[in-house]
Amino acid sequence: MTDPALSTTDTPPLTIGISSCLLGQNVRWDRGHKRDSFLCDRLGPYVRYVPVCPEMGIGLGTPRETIHLEQRDGAIRLLGTRTAADHTDAMTAFAADTVPRLYAEDLCGYVFKKDSPSCGLFRIRIYDPRPGHPPERTGTGLFAAGIRAAFPDLPMEEDGRLNDPRLRENFVERLFAYRRVTDLFRQDWRTGDLVDFHSREKLALMAHSPEAYRALGQMVATAKGQDRTALAAAYRSQYMAALSKLATPGRMTNVLNHMAGYFRRDLDAADRQELADTITEYRNGLVPLLVPLTLIRHYVRKFDVTYLAQQTFLSPHPRELMLRNAL
Repeated sequence: MTDPALSTTDTPPLTIGISSCLLGQNVRWDRGHKRDSFLCDRLGPYVRYVPVCPEMGIGLGTPRETIHLEQRDGAIRLLGTRTAADHTDAMTAFAADTVPRLYAEDLCGYVFKKDSPSCGLFRIRIYDPRPGHPPERTGTGLFAAGIRAAFPDLPMEEDGRLNDPRLRENFVERLFAYRRVTDLFRQDWRTGDLVDFHSREKLALMAHSPEAYRALGQMVATAKGQDRTALAAAYRSQYMAALSKLATPGRMTNVLNHMAGYFRRDLDAADRQELADTITEYRNGLVPLLVPLTLIRHYVRKFDVTYLAQQTFLSPHPRELMLRNAL
């Protein structure tokens, strides 16, 4: 039986944009770096990084004056913290100039530096020069905002958030999902190819958003005769949006029980009970997701269940990353 979902064979590395300091490059304002061991040592063997430092890109050099976002006359400006030198236009232009290069790199994702007024994605401080107005964490880094606008479906994260096991696993899952859906639509695809793809993604989508799975299913069911370019764009956008919703233990349990149903006629009473108990233990937080999944993978191989073997849910990323051990 062909078993793509359970295979650990090598695949071409994913191309990921990244803030240069996270790779250990000494590009920060103080000539330092923020090397991230997970990104460099664990994820690194499976990806090819495209490093970008926006501050160096606009010629600030290192060491340099620190910068921050500031509210001025109803607009957000990127200013030097000591001299108030305005780097807004230079940074905006650099982001626009970088977009074509990143398109050419065929990215599958991007990791930004947290808390950076250029690269931070979430909750960046915006300062207000008026007395009595403390900074508010409502901003997005100026460079990151430009890249996000140009690549709305691309998986993006900050290094700090990747310390959360659920966010980390979700981000890496989306990296490989983006590669799969991009590969589908870059070929001379037919409606049948989309049907097959959607079928293989069923359980993964159900774990993240059953509603999105049904909506995408309706899109696939009415695909024949539609404009192919518009359909591909709509499917990819909604598919990636669905996977960005964190899979909850409850939805994961529903998927595990769904898979367990394929073995009920083949298992004896004791084995059925063991599988059911293992799934319940996961639901109650007593064992990680890997435990029931390992048992299910065993039965998939033992009973030659081709449909389940082809589900990307069983192996959405290389097992060597051990991301599901902590879920």
